[in-house]
Amino acid sequence: MESMSAASLGSLMAELREFDTALLANTLAYVEPIAAHEFYLSGEIGSVTPGLGPTVGRAVTVEMDSSTPDNVGEMEPFWRQLEEMLSGGVPSVWVVKAIGSRPGHECVLGDGMAKLLYSVGCAGVVTDGGVRDVAGLLTIPFAAYCRGTTIHHTELRLTNPGKPVEVGGVTIRPGDIIHASAEGVIRIPPSAANLPTLAVKMRAAEHAIHLQFRRTDISLAAKRQHALDVFAEYGFAKSRRGHGHELK
Repeated sequence: MESMSAASLGSLMAELREFDTALLANTLAYVEPIAAHEFYLSGEIGSVTPGLGPTVGRAVTVEMDSSTPDNVGEMEPFWRQLEEMLSGGVPSVWVVKAIGSRPGHECVLGDGMAKLLYSVGCAGVVTDGGVRDVAGLLTIPFAAYCRGTTIHHTELRLTNPGKPVEVGGVTIRPGDIIHASAEGVIRIPPSAANLPTLAVKMRAAEHAIHLQFRRTDISLAAKRQHALDVFAEYGFAKSRRGHGHELK
């Protein structure tokens, strides 16, 4: 996806916005050469703006200390990243690794910073810190996926903009596509430009399988075989992933 034009990348993001995050995660688990633990973030990173999803955008990464006492503030990277988002030509998601000395006190943004981010095409934030002003975020609208709310912060110190960060147990690199909803967050790797086409097939396969799963007049063995047959029909049978995904 790094080699895509802004127009092509924007078109891809628009297509991905039509799918729920869980369906895309299931599809990635079948067709991508990366393991599942490398693309889905932990349940600690949840939505505090659930009505705004799904959220899709190119990852713009940074580290932030918003909790250390007597912190020396450094906001210049924030302003540079705003310029980067403005010139990027596609929606972005701000991915913030919280690195302060008091993790429970981390608050990476409120509705003021969110308004600036929104104005340059940023759809939301993903962070292992907290946020505040949720009512304000909803009016912008600006989505937030985080560990929860935190009422205040120390001086904000931003460091290492544009470097890979680990959030929710997953390494997110600048340029990854982030897809998030009320149920969680995934990163979509650069090799997955054909994901929308495959997700259409996965949605159809899941629909056919789930129709049988709810029935009470056929055996479990028949349901299991039907699921395997449907995945084979839609081209998902040769996954190297092993068993279990057909049950989701």
